[in-house]
Amino acid sequence: MGKIELEVEIKSSPDKFWDGICDSTVIFPKIFPKQYKSIEIVEGDGKSVGTVRLVTYGEEIPIVTFAKERIDVADETTKSLAYSVIDGEIATLFKFFTAKMQVSPKGGGSTVKFSVDFEKASDEVPDPDLILELAMKTFTEFDAYLLKA
Repeated sequence: MGKIELEVEIKSSPDKFWDGICDSTVIFPKIFPKQYKSIEIVEGDGKSVGTVRLVTYGEEIPIVTFAKERIDVADETTKSLAYSVIDGEIATLFKFFTAKMQVSPKGGGSTVKFSVDFEKASDEVPDPDLILELAMKTFTEFDAYLLKA
């Protein structure tokens, strides 16, 4: 079992960033078309616990073409989100793969903490460090988008 973590400081307020993340199903494919071809809601409302989303990745994402994610935690009060990957290439490479995110106030902006808990399906599977790179890029560019909006 393994865990990787990331912490990013952004300029958006926690409320603004959280609201944007809650609407990522619509927003991400529009502003990040090379990373996210589409995000479809398969079950649920797209924002609450139990929702299942089908994420189809774009040309800039190596190795994986799609992932089906189930939202396990969506807490407006603590601005916390957690989801498990339940289908797709990631689900075949890992016995379990759960991502967590929390947005907290810091100075005039926010801190985004992101982590992934995982267990590899075999020793040949590399650590999912690319996920941290994608998260860092996405959070930073999303922050810049929200500041202009």
